[in-house]
Amino acid sequence: MARRKKIYEGKAKILYEGPEPGTLVQYFKDDATAFNAQKKDVIEGKGVLNNRLSEFFMTGLNQIGVPTHFLKRLNMREQLVRSCEIIPLEIIVRNYAAGSLTQRLGIAEGTQLPRPIVEYCYKDDALGDPLVTEEHIAAFGWASQQDMDDVLSLALRVNDFMSGVMLAVGIRLVDFKIEIGRVYEGDFQRLVVADEISPDSCRLWDIETGQKLDKDVFRRDLGNLTDAYSEVARRLGVMPKNSGHAKPTLIN
Repeated sequence: MARRKKIYEGKAKILYEGPEPGTLVQYFKDDATAFNAQKKDVIEGKGVLNNRLSEFFMTGLNQIGVPTHFLKRLNMREQLVRSCEIIPLEIIVRNYAAGSLTQRLGIAEGTQLPRPIVEYCYKDDALGDPLVTEEHIAAFGWASQQDMDDVLSLALRVNDFMSGVMLAVGIRLVDFKIEIGRVYEGDFQRLVVADEISPDSCRLWDIETGQKLDKDVFRRDLGNLTDAYSEVARRLGVMPKNSGHAKPTLIN
């Protein structure tokens, strides 16, 4: 097979040119990063688990009418996705206080918020992905008011879906972040959920024990990250056979 053209490499994934125009192949790496990549490691099997879990969530969203860039999983580490123009924002939805919210506002970790809070961060690693307001977004032309109305609607629908799915398996969805992309169909543009949805991009706590089942395990040195992600996959019924602990090779 001819070597594919690499389009982009991020901290946790690589995007390759897809087999058809308007498609990309998204490859999940085992790399783990925290604190804006100041802490790094390679966690064997993480990419396999995130590929499976993101497939599960994106497929579920597609089925309830929330559009995503996901088309199909190709193998243990890769999925076929639509090419889209990413809006340069991280959209964060918070149901409980954790992370930077507790630091900024002094709210105790685990406090249930009166309603889901949606925040926006400008995607720029060099700046540390700073928190921005809709005023910034409008002033700098990152998204139109119509886009932001649609982004908010998508984020809250993802939250409803994810909260319900997790509650059913005894997991509390504390918060999560997503990215939104623009897909062009002729002159028509629509927004889709892009990137990934996985324990890398969510805070997930066991409802009974409060045990963390997300990347905070890595951030805070709370144990084995693969075991935490595997527990999420097991509860959701998407645990891959052999768990992906063998190292699948990248197919070029």
